[in-house]
Amino acid sequence: MSIQAVEDTKVKAFPAKPAEVVAFTVKARRRIDPVAVAAKVASALIPPAIVIALLLVVWQVACSSPTASLPPPSQVWNEAYDLIAHPFFDNGPQDIGLAWRVLISLQRVAIGFGMAAVVGVALGALVGQSIWAMRGLDPVFQILRTVPPLAWLPLSLAAFRDSNPSALFVIFITSIWPVIINTAVGVRNIPQDYRNVARILRLNQLEFFIKIMVPAAAPYIFTGLRIGIGLSWLAIVAAEMLTGGVGIGFFIWDAWNSSRLPDIIVALAYIGVTGFCLDRLVAAVGAFVTRGTTAK
Repeated sequence: MSIQAVEDTKVKAFPAKPAEVVAFTVKARRRIDPVAVAAKVASALIPPAIVIALLLVVWQVACSSPTASLPPPSQVWNEAYDLIAHPFFDNGPQDIGLAWRVLISLQRVAIGFGMAAVVGVALGALVGQSIWAMRGLDPVFQILRTVPPLAWLPLSLAAFRDSNPSALFVIFITSIWPVIINTAVGVRNIPQDYRNVARILRLNQLEFFIKIMVPAAAPYIFTGLRIGIGLSWLAIVAAEMLTGGVGIGFFIWDAWNSSRLPDIIVALAYIGVTGFCLDRLVAAVGAFVTRGTTAK
């Protein structure tokens, strides 16, 4: 039987069916439910608002007596209203709002913490990758990281003979240790399969660091960065109290010398809110880079 005859037999046995028409539909975009969004925002804001309100009530009741050492919230509002309502005023080099003082302190933190992040990740990668580097450097790191931040200030002032680089050094030396330690732990916990793939692909040390080491250890690195940014903010406030300038730390020290307790309380609120924002910022960057594998 010829091929044509076979084909004719197939056609007769299995008559062709008309092609089915499949409707092409475009999936509608998911609509945002405003009620659900409002409920989510309310669930995030209402609990802390209630706690803060209760704390203010307790504070007001506890400090309302004439013999109280601290001012109540009502007195803080009345005496420090200008600092609260006008954070960006500028009446001269030493007479500026608290927002400007916070920005000046943040500039110092950005420089000192930036250097600590770069050096800390590099040293942490070295310690985590080399057993000899870990044995030689880890004891030194463990000793130095226990030194309080202000203990470095006299030495830095003697070395740099200027308050600004001394403050930067205090930030650097305070915030670098959690970055080093967490990076080293992350590098040591890189799966062996990743290292085997790097050997198969014949990656050099720089390629291994960029393509394998940093992505694999990123959750640990950002955990160290998150701890380090908090320590750097603590260090700059303490350092500015002694080195002077126009930062938020010096403002607190100057307000204490002038017996302006309400101003100190307002400045502490600024410091707390700023520290919270810094922590959230580093956590958000870490969650984006590591695709949500770091703790928020």
